[in-house]
Amino acid sequence: MLSPREAVRTLPAYHPPLAGRNGLRLDFNENTVGCSPRVLERLRQLDAEQLSRYPEREPVEAVVADFLRVAPAELLLTNGVDEAIHLLCETYLEPGDEAFIVLPTYSMYRIYMMAAGARLISVPAGKDFLFPVDDLCDRITPRTRLIAIANPNNPTGTVAPAADLLRIARSAPEAALLVDEAYFEFYGQSMLVARDEISNLFVARTFSKAYGLAGLRIGALVGNADQMRAVRRVSSPYNVNAVALACLPDALGDQTYIQQYVSEVRESRGRLGRALEALGVQFWPSQANFVLARMGATASFVQQMRRRGILVRDRSSDHGCEGCVRITLGPREHADRLLTALRETCEEVGIAQGASRR
Repeated sequence: MLSPREAVRTLPAYHPPLAGRNGLRLDFNENTVGCSPRVLERLRQLDAEQLSRYPEREPVEAVVADFLRVAPAELLLTNGVDEAIHLLCETYLEPGDEAFIVLPTYSMYRIYMMAAGARLISVPAGKDFLFPVDDLCDRITPRTRLIAIANPNNPTGTVAPAADLLRIARSAPEAALLVDEAYFEFYGQSMLVARDEISNLFVARTFSKAYGLAGLRIGALVGNADQMRAVRRVSSPYNVNAVALACLPDALGDQTYIQQYVSEVRESRGRLGRALEALGVQFWPSQANFVLARMGATASFVQQMRRRGILVRDRSSDHGCEGCVRITLGPREHADRLLTALRETCEEVGIAQGASRR
């Protein structure tokens, strides 16, 4: 009888709660207003002939490389950051190798690592989700082959200092260090500047968040040119679809749109933080487009927010996130709706009386 590999049979399932998302989408860290109008115009110009041929990735890779100020040989466009993670696992992990994550973090790291047969090493974050650089470095061994770090981290919004990331890369020269910068635009600091001095460093970017292209599934992986040649060997030449490739240059070209959106999200992030502080709700300062807050009875809170037309994400099953929800930020008008619903819901479920105070 046909049977999957043991690593696949024992793999934890990841089922994001995507069904029935009617309301203001503050649950999946998406752009809440959508992509640039220039992208929509480009979509209208696509014809049957363009969709009938295989996509050419390299010309758009040159555009993205120029935008990121890296060489085309250092960059690979991928089917979202998820594929970038998968490709690194396929390139560098043998069964039994060690692969590191810091908890809590993005679930797909462990799934791809475990599917490759790696031995997963989970290092818990410190108090208030402080990045555990000492604990992580102390556990590195000659079998360590991949370390994945989201920076800013999801679901906490916290960051790892550049000095800590460089220390990890140098402590594990035989391991690939992936720094996932999915929320770079809301943070503004990148490890791309270190790629020349650290040959085992990879940086991932996505166009799903600030750029509003989550439905097109396109991201980028940047690394040392020699290492990227190896990664390309396990990548399909047609991994990114023609629609995404056609639209990405227009998305990158409208930086006025992106900067305005990011500016308003940062403003909304500050407004939410002040509102949570006034309500006595514990939260963690974030450098991303979301905030993690401890609301106590998360199921009731999520339900009451949904009743008011606001979708937020229950993260209480994540390590160290008991009683927590993650709230995505959007522009000013969305923040207005969020804060009104937040105050009403907190009063209804008793949080305003200090139920979640620090």
